[in-house]
Amino acid sequence: MATPAPSTVNKTAHPFEKPRLEALLNRRFFYAPAFEIYGGVAGLYDYGPPGSSLQSNIISEWRKHFIVSENMLELDTTIMTPAPVFETSGHVARFADWMVKDVVNGEVLRADHLVKGVLEGRLEGNREARGLEAKAKEEGEDAKKKKKSKVKVTAVKLTDEVVKEYESILAKLDNYSGPELGELCRTHHIKNPDTGNDVSEPQQFNLMFASSIGPTGQHPGYLRPETAQSHFLNFSRLLDFNNGRIPFASAQIGRSFRNEISPRAGLLRVREFTMAEIEHFVDPEDKRHERFHEVRDVVLVLLDRHVQAAGRTEVVNMSVGEAVDKGIIANETLGYFLARIYQFLLKIGIDPQRLRFRQHMANEMAHYATDCWDAEIENSTGWTECVGCADRAAYDLTVHSQKTGHPLVVRQALKEPIVSEKEVAEFDKKLLGKTFRGDAGVLSKLVESMDESALLKLKGELAQGPAVVSTPDGKEFTLAPELLTIERRTFKQSIREFTPNVIEPSFGLGRILYTLLEHSFWCREQDVERGVLSLPPLVAPTKVLIVPLSARQEFDPLVHEVSMKFRNAGIFSRVDDSNTSIGKRYARNDELGTPYGVTLDFASVQNRTMTLRERDTMDQRIGPIDEVIATVTELVQGTIDWDEACKRLPAYDGVQAVE
Repeated sequence: MATPAPSTVNKTAHPFEKPRLEALLNRRFFYAPAFEIYGGVAGLYDYGPPGSSLQSNIISEWRKHFIVSENMLELDTTIMTPAPVFETSGHVARFADWMVKDVVNGEVLRADHLVKGVLEGRLEGNREARGLEAKAKEEGEDAKKKKKSKVKVTAVKLTDEVVKEYESILAKLDNYSGPELGELCRTHHIKNPDTGNDVSEPQQFNLMFASSIGPTGQHPGYLRPETAQSHFLNFSRLLDFNNGRIPFASAQIGRSFRNEISPRAGLLRVREFTMAEIEHFVDPEDKRHERFHEVRDVVLVLLDRHVQAAGRTEVVNMSVGEAVDKGIIANETLGYFLARIYQFLLKIGIDPQRLRFRQHMANEMAHYATDCWDAEIENSTGWTECVGCADRAAYDLTVHSQKTGHPLVVRQALKEPIVSEKEVAEFDKKLLGKTFRGDAGVLSKLVESMDESALLKLKGELAQGPAVVSTPDGKEFTLAPELLTIERRTFKQSIREFTPNVIEPSFGLGRILYTLLEHSFWCREQDVERGVLSLPPLVAPTKVLIVPLSARQEFDPLVHEVSMKFRNAGIFSRVDDSNTSIGKRYARNDELGTPYGVTLDFASVQNRTMTLRERDTMDQRIGPIDEVIATVTELVQGTIDWDEACKRLPAYDGVQAVE
């Protein structure tokens, strides 16, 4: 009978050390600075084999979770974008961050990041100072004297009032304008932490990369900072492809570019990155979602705008249904996507205890948004926005339609025609032109702009004789009754025309990838040098490692057979037939996050058995080769877990490996 696997593994025996993780990622080439042998360029990175595979697997699951499950329309559009597109969308005027300069050496810093880093450093120093003070009191006066110099050098004790003020500033930091950030720097004596020099007043810096299209540069353009605009420009085609029906969603995975002011946080702040964006087009009068009932009971950790504006950071655990009912989340469709984002992040391995949804405050809200929530994931640098989910209203479609004259609207046949009556003004055009000549157009537009009550008033005046109308600037026109007729007419409307609203979930895949690596990393309790990445099989770069115990030629056919059977089952596997010990071979693949390993030994050749190893517990099972392959396939596909695998396969006692 199969024995149960160990139920727990101590992943917290050693505290998380970011340098240790970064050393592993660099050594195993998950990613590295681009153009490194030329000195590199800040904010640009190349992904190596495991990083590329990890990102591809995350994208694959994203496509299944959203595009396939939600029946979305996928796009692949150009990166280079003509300038008028972003001038119309507002990006040229508004897509900017506030920067300051070191007044001595000219170093450029992002203003809000500078304020955050300095104030958080002071709060950390305060905690250190208070901790040392408390420890000194415990150890006696002699110990206090020994610690005194350290307190002076590394930490500054703050008053409770200052601590409270700093915490309030940090809680609502995203809501400060540029001038307000400058005032914070002056009031709190915030300087460049690397040099101690003062910094300049904040200035806006547009984050888009400017370029030009054509050999003479006659067509200015930009590298896109997001993929969204192409969805809006192609709306008419998408609507036609969807048979004129809404709601529907389009989706795109692609590269975007932002000329970050001072990228210093690895993959968390880069200048070129992969985004996955969804544009869900919905009736502005009906933002319900037909599948909302499926997620109504999903509980999210929410940090709303009112709490932040008050300088606090308290979160609440609340179901999506309750949040929508209370108006905390604006509508069902926005709430539906927040829940689906949550489910996706948990599925790929993000720790739910380190995930929250923060609502944008007024000042940080994008110019197009009416409500926006960020999925923030906690990591060694703090809480980082990894997914944004905004209600963009009808902004984009409206401005592009106005600019181009192309109607980006939905024409919807009404089940029952709407019958209405209204006053209609009609000029005698020949007499109008003869009487008012150059002012005829002005007068015509003036009357056309009148509402129902104004037309009724004018109608009554004309019934008595000539009537006077005035333009907003005070110019008067006298209208004779024979010049203008105002009649009440009946209208029958069988088509409703409207501009849809857009709900947009936007994923920064590089940020998600990095935070997943942090959440997955730990070290073996017995050896801190043995790092492990507990990546879920769903996204792990390699699913199974094939380890031949011997390099003898008689093993080759079996290794080839096992490898081919895994490939035919759609399981990505690698063979490690190096001459190092089997323990070291498994250890270095634990660093790559490989969840399973199979060992082919001499008993495998004789009896066609194979051992199966699980990464985290290092527990090993044994069974016939085909049964082990079938079990691994189900483990990778997620149809069974390790406990179920242990019920199928007996524990391996090591005897089978003897020659």
